Parts: sequence; C-alpha cells; structure tokens
Amino acid sequence: MENEISHQIIGAAIEVENKVVIEVKATEKEHAIHQAQLLTYLRLTGKKLGLLINFGQSCVKDGVHRVVNGL
Repeated sequence: MENEISHQIIGAAIEVENKVVIEVKATEKEHAIHQAQLLTYLRLTGKKLGLLINFGQSCVKDGVHRVVNGL
C-alpha cells in the first residue's frame, strides 16, 4: 500500500516539476525573501507558477503559497 502511494506521489512530482517550480522550507515564520527567491527561480527558468511550501507551520496547508511570474 505504502509503495503504491509513494510511487504515485513521485510520479506526480516528476510530472509537475516540468511545469512548476517547488520551493520547500521549514521555518517558523514566513519571510518575504522566500517568495522573492521563488519568483527569481521562476524568471530564470521561464516558468509561470511556483509553489512555496513551508513545513514549519502547525498545519502544512497553511504553509502553501502560490507565486506567479508574469500573470
């Protein structure tokens, strides 16, 4: 069961990687520099969408933020 789930997650991550930049952090506080850093990565790669995921939040979904380039 766990192998199947991890296989699906890895497959989805590889598929998303071609379209989205994902930046992972683990900090207690969110800092504007993290979004600016992700926006720089988006501009350098020419991609439009980035996800900033902060695992330092008490609830992971509260630490997920979209960053867009040129939309």
